[in-house]
Amino acid sequence: MNDLNRPIGIFDSGFGGLTVMRALVDQLPNEDFIYLGDTARQPYGPRPIAQVREFALQGLDHLASMDVKALVIACNSASSAVLRDARERYSVPITEVILPAARRAAAATRSGRVGVVCTESTARSNSYDDAFAINTDIELLTRPCPRFVEFVESGITGGDELLDVAREYLDPLSEAEIDTLILGCTHYPLLSGVINYVMGHGVTLVSSAEAAAQAAFAMLTRRGLVHEGPREATRTFLTTGDPTDFQGIGERLLGEFVTDVARVKID
Repeated sequence: MNDLNRPIGIFDSGFGGLTVMRALVDQLPNEDFIYLGDTARQPYGPRPIAQVREFALQGLDHLASMDVKALVIACNSASSAVLRDARERYSVPITEVILPAARRAAAATRSGRVGVVCTESTARSNSYDDAFAINTDIELLTRPCPRFVEFVESGITGGDELLDVAREYLDPLSEAEIDTLILGCTHYPLLSGVINYVMGHGVTLVSSAEAAAQAAFAMLTRRGLVHEGPREATRTFLTTGDPTDFQGIGERLLGEFVTDVARVKID
């Protein structure tokens, strides 16, 4: 198959990466996409880094076997665990979510005080600390927010319980007077309303999903892998879990964007 006509593969531990795919489809409407969510083994956040690495490489191997022209690691935990290995393992260009978000936050901050909310696995990996290592004038404050994923996948994006949890997680960042906050899990943009409400309009929210999508667009454009004109594009959704559950949650979060989900085995 011609390189231009090959699909773009997107991997995530579950549903959060759909926010990356949604942003990519908006920017690249003429491209074919294959999305693989490892929902049978989610969440990755509480798992040891070595196990996240094992699972993520299995998923990426599956996508690579489908002759994709690029890979997008749409999961902060997986990006933390496998990015270096992935770039050595696969011949196609790869985009992840951490470095693009860090670059955008570095450009956005005025005070140099940046916060990141993320999963426990991403926090333990120190990936964002490494991403900001060259920016010695930036102070990074990291807060794991594991329950945010539970709320998103239950379809809860507002209400008193979520607001109480958000305040518990975010108040220390407000007290530290950050002016920029990275949503360091691709589930979290779906909670941007409550996060913005708690943090206030003076804090700039940086979506790792949006940043990753823009980075992927730039990478594909530089390599001449973007269709210039309109065409009938395809979107394929794969899950290691239950396809009906995946489609139901996907539709609840993103409307009718997610359709015709199929189950695959990758371990």
